[in-house]
Amino acid sequence: MRNYFNYFTEIEERFQKRRGSLLMLSTLDWALIETWREAGIPLEAVLRGIDDAFDKHDARGRRATGRVRKVNGLAWCAQSVMEAVEQAMEAAVGAATTHETDLAESGFESERIAKYLEDNAQALEAATIQPPADAAIAETASRLRALAAGMLLDAPVPLEELDRTLTVLEEKVFAAMLTAAAESELTGLREQAARELAPYRGKMQAVQIKQVQQQFLQKKLLESRGLPRLSLFYMSLG
Repeated sequence: MRNYFNYFTEIEERFQKRRGSLLMLSTLDWALIETWREAGIPLEAVLRGIDDAFDKHDARGRRATGRVRKVNGLAWCAQSVMEAVEQAMEAAVGAATTHETDLAESGFESERIAKYLEDNAQALEAATIQPPADAAIAETASRLRALAAGMLLDAPVPLEELDRTLTVLEEKVFAAMLTAAAESELTGLREQAARELAPYRGKMQAVQIKQVQQQFLQKKLLESRGLPRLSLFYMSLG
């Protein structure tokens, strides 16, 4: 996916530009972006959807006689993003596509990736995690160090393959956190996600709502324990 490593920042910048203010994205907004990224939705389709949503909003504002309510969350654009995806898919039918990874162009050199993996291993080891989840954390840190060493070899693992591995490791860490978390904490986080999603339920599909809730829960659990995100995607945001 073109502009893969700028996915978050370009979406945030486009939303802020169209809204006309530097409103910081919420945890819910970031979770929604992650569901789009994991679903393989092209950046161009997301940006087009945001533009379409605001174009319609601005048109309604010009016709309205009273004050038009300000857009306060990225989830308000979710329906337009999915419509833009459908249009892109229709336009791409029968078209041939190519996909190339260029380390030099992306700035993701092997040495920089190795340092990122090593830093994350140290962050995992520095976190205070109670048993039995601590075993999964220690195992993940060891695996990250092995991957870091591999990136310094003459033939390092391709970026896409490495990132798939990191995503699996992150899922294991999250599963360990989820198992060890208190019932009250999980209930509270799910209730918070439900409250924040409430204004946008009419603009999102049920499966998308479920995915955003899961991403919200994952993000909150990792943040509260000082655990890093492992995907190469987050290296570009650091």
